[in-house]
Amino acid sequence: MKKNYIILIILVLIALVTGLVIFRPHSGKEKVAEQTLPKDYKNATYIIEGQSVTLTNGLSEIEAAPGSATKIITRYFGNEVKHDLNDDGREDVVFLLTQETGGSGVFYYIVAALNTPDGYIGSQAVFLGDRIAPQTTHMDEGITSKGTNRQNVIVVNYAVRLPGEPFTARPSLGKSMWLKLDPVTMQFAEVAQNFEGESR
Repeated sequence: MKKNYIILIILVLIALVTGLVIFRPHSGKEKVAEQTLPKDYKNATYIIEGQSVTLTNGLSEIEAAPGSATKIITRYFGNEVKHDLNDDGREDVVFLLTQETGGSGVFYYIVAALNTPDGYIGSQAVFLGDRIAPQTTHMDEGITSKGTNRQNVIVVNYAVRLPGEPFTARPSLGKSMWLKLDPVTMQFAEVAQNFEGESR
């Protein structure tokens, strides 16, 4: 009887040790996979119309639907401006992207990429138009006549078609959009343009 009792204790101890080895909690020393940010803004991820788009050397091609031959093609267009958008002493970048979704449209967007010590973080995109004619993109750092500081305001200039004109017509109507990036939400907000008489 005593012998059986000792064997039972040994078996219980073996089961406990085995359980501790198999189900032991993860220690802090174990490596955990971490998402690394890209070192080039042409390889960063941007949000376009609510969808994440990751560029590879300035290009993304994804299926429009699972198994579909139609591709959504997103490309780096250019018109970039380099500027410190969040006042951290690092040069960030703003530029245009185009996106084709399988039809005849070529949709233009503006995005930003913050240059952090860990890599580039892409913003949400702002839609500019379909088959527009991009002109220039620059920073507006002036002071308005009301004393408002326009620090880190991005001005995008482009041409659109006149109202009622078909897409076959050449864009001829100049348009500007003034934007400011919120570095916390990574979203752009449109800001009021200078009124007549205000300095840029």
